[in-house]
Amino acid sequence: MVGRRKYDDGCAVAHGLDLIGERWALLIVRELLLGPKRFTHLRAGLPGASPDVLSQRLRQLQESGVVRHRKLPPPVGVPVYELTEWGMGLEPIVTGLGRWAGSSPSLPRDAPIGVDSLVLSLKALFDPHVAGDAEIAAGLRLAEDEFRVIVAGGEIALARGADGHPDMTLDTDPATFASLLRGTRSLAEAAAGGDLRVDGDMGTAERFVAFFRRPVPHPSARNTTPPSPG
Repeated sequence: MVGRRKYDDGCAVAHGLDLIGERWALLIVRELLLGPKRFTHLRAGLPGASPDVLSQRLRQLQESGVVRHRKLPPPVGVPVYELTEWGMGLEPIVTGLGRWAGSSPSLPRDAPIGVDSLVLSLKALFDPHVAGDAEIAAGLRLAEDEFRVIVAGGEIALARGADGHPDMTLDTDPATFASLLRGTRSLAEAAAGGDLRVDGDMGTAERFVAFFRRPVPHPSARNTTPPSPG
């Protein structure tokens, strides 16, 4: 950590920024919240980070106790990075930051978004009042990636991998799924256009998508121009 600048402040917020405030660090945490990843998969999720910078941030996060490096047991036997139990405690911080920043007028809403980031946004957009007492086990197939989403008791749980018996599965690409969450396309439109396949009941799928709030800019953040002097 030679040359790494710190706040050297007794405030826990400042210390937290010492641990995860470096560029790319919190995004590495985001990429690991749904489970372990190999270095190559981390690079795919963070294409703007060079291999050297990514390696450096991973070392720093390991030294801080946020991330660990281990080898998966046979028959897989490949080295992966994963969050420690303490590191997993960052999940509500990542989700909360996404929820807050989602109402920014300057958010580049048409820019590409990674698959893990897109799936994690479900927690930020989830509206427990709309979900009520609904219980739905949903599968997501987004290109090469599969996830399971469980809604029950006004709460939502996410996990990587397929669910053996989902109530329904949405099979689509990340861009189409993002358009559903943003409300720019409906399920019926995406299905009719051949960009989405629903395995299961369409009514259940429409009900599931309705659980997520459409992100809109916060009115108090619209005027970002500082007042003129005098």
